[in-house]
Amino acid sequence: MTEHARQYQSPISPGISWYEATVGARPEYAPLDGNAWADVAIIGGGFTGLSAAAHLAKAGTNVVLIDQHRFGDGASGRNGGQLGTGQRAWAEEYEAELGFTRAKALFDLAEEAKAHLLEFAETNGIDIDYRPGQMSVVHKKRYLKDYQAHPALMAERFGYPHISYMDADETARRLGSTHYLGGIRDTGTGHIHPLKLVVGTARVAAAAGAGLHENTPATKIESSGGKVRITTPRGTITAAKALIAVNAYGGNLEEKSAAHIMPIGSFIGATVPLGDDSPVLPGGESVDDSRFVVRYFRKSADGRLLFGGREIYSTGDPKGIADHIRRQIAEVYPALKDVEITHQWGGYVGITMPRKPYVREVMPNVISAGGYSGHGVMLSNFMGKLYAETVAGNRDRLKLFEELRIPAFPGGRALRAPLMFLALNWYALRDRL
Repeated sequence: MTEHARQYQSPISPGISWYEATVGARPEYAPLDGNAWADVAIIGGGFTGLSAAAHLAKAGTNVVLIDQHRFGDGASGRNGGQLGTGQRAWAEEYEAELGFTRAKALFDLAEEAKAHLLEFAETNGIDIDYRPGQMSVVHKKRYLKDYQAHPALMAERFGYPHISYMDADETARRLGSTHYLGGIRDTGTGHIHPLKLVVGTARVAAAAGAGLHENTPATKIESSGGKVRITTPRGTITAAKALIAVNAYGGNLEEKSAAHIMPIGSFIGATVPLGDDSPVLPGGESVDDSRFVVRYFRKSADGRLLFGGREIYSTGDPKGIADHIRRQIAEVYPALKDVEITHQWGGYVGITMPRKPYVREVMPNVISAGGYSGHGVMLSNFMGKLYAETVAGNRDRLKLFEELRIPAFPGGRALRAPLMFLALNWYALRDRL
């Protein structure tokens, strides 16, 4: 018998996010009260869990899903909203490590994930505020050569013709800022309102018959005798299979996942609407930069600058988010040095050592998926679909992720956070040199 009894960590919640303020109606789902039986039990009501529940329920599978808080209170409802293209690292980096065949298969899955997210939203009438375009910009001259070579590699090796190189002048024009030295523009992707996708996916899952329960923490998960049992404060769920989809919010619920997925706090501020005459991002693209401790920003549908960049490498609550974010905004847009920050919020992102997703069968009939490392908006949604395929008998595509080499963080539970703090702060210093 395999058994784990732990508590989740609480989400960072320093303020109401702009997403929460603009999501509209947000249905509530009653906590689990009593015992339940299911074909599949899911722990985690974010992108992965809700996507899996929706696809499974539509296929006629009896599903029960629980979350310790409200759906979307973790990273799924509080992130930067950028879809990106491919996996977390560039496709040519995957090719150098894994060979062309596996790198191309992973890239193709990511492209399917992008198309699936947009099609799922359209088919199910979910208004996710999709806006096209993304730019990745360079803050150090030493990175320019790689960015110049990337578009041709993507077109010729991976069949993706939507990326173009921008010199300094074009970058300044499209950003409305001379802060960066160049970059690439991707017209085959874009950005969304993530909490609207969470709320909409939950509605789809519930309408298909999934049993959804908020404010229901899992306190124990065990697998024995061909059954999985999940204990909650007011009842036990017994199922044939289970999916752990808590990403950075698992705490010690399941030890293997905890050893491989590290929570990192990431924070975003939303400004007042900048006005129609603002030079900031005139084309409406989202932006990420070349820092290891990446900065990411975009304009919202109502003209605010949503800017993320401050990170902490611990589970303590942050202090002074608005001041830190405003200083980073001023580096890119000096005219906004005194801009009013109307919303400030944060949450935990789950990272792995190699910045690749962690997908494993962590005990009999229990699969854990997470560690999207800041690239989870489209990948985590699609992972739910791949899990549903696995339950239906086709595990081939999920195995592409299961076979990735993901070492555990060094130092064990006691030392891994201090070691990661030192390592990532070294990278933050390197970003400035």
